[in-house]
Amino acid sequence: MLVVEQPAPYRCRASSPFGAGPIVSFAYPGPGTDANGDAVRILFIEDEDRLREALCQGLRADGHDVMAASNGSEGLRLAQEQSFDVIVCDILLPHVNGFQICARLREQAIWTPILMLTAKDGEWDQAEALDAGADDYLTKPFSYVVLHAHLRALARRGAHGGEDEPSVLRCGDLVLDHREHRCTRGDDEIMLSRREFDILGVLLSRRGEAVSKEELMDRIWGPEFNGDPNILEVYVSYLRKKIDAPFDRRSLETVRGFGYRLIDEHRK
Repeated sequence: MLVVEQPAPYRCRASSPFGAGPIVSFAYPGPGTDANGDAVRILFIEDEDRLREALCQGLRADGHDVMAASNGSEGLRLAQEQSFDVIVCDILLPHVNGFQICARLREQAIWTPILMLTAKDGEWDQAEALDAGADDYLTKPFSYVVLHAHLRALARRGAHGGEDEPSVLRCGDLVLDHREHRCTRGDDEIMLSRREFDILGVLLSRRGEAVSKEELMDRIWGPEFNGDPNILEVYVSYLRKKIDAPFDRRSLETVRGFGYRLIDEHRK
């Protein structure tokens, strides 16, 4: 059971009864105040009642339209039936867990940005969340200010991502179709996670050019990202295993000390 303390108006602190300290603490403006001027439609999937209610109350006070679900099956249904700007999803949920929600939505071509909340730490847990289809993650405990910054970044990318890019990008026989969210090499279709798709999209849009790790991190994870920067190397490794290795290619190059480059390379 979570304890919610309100030492001052519109200030909230949700803490664990197990002595581990606060799960989240924040202050937010009064009702009707939109601190940033941009309302976001959010689906919040969290089974801890007090934490969910406290965070949803804060987001609504900031002017956002928030719908909440207390278990995975309810959250999955809402995500499938309605349109949201961002989905916030805990990993450890009843009925259907956060990993399964992400995977099912991506399989159904629902590309709403997903922020995963987790009490689990470590780069492999984070990589598992991202590879399941999540766009970002936040490890408990966290502050409301950080949560809000992550949500704003995801909403911006969801609203503006890809607007200025051509719908189809090519490098030799490697093709990325943004409109159909489809990747092929020759006649073979390649299944990519959302994160892999976005990284490949940036490299294809600059094919033949070296793209710095810093630019990739900014464009894919956003400037507010404060996790392990080595996560980019993990996803580049995933991409190579999908777009190059099965086809006996080496098109995704490492530019030592700088970043990565995609080239049109024929079979070895």
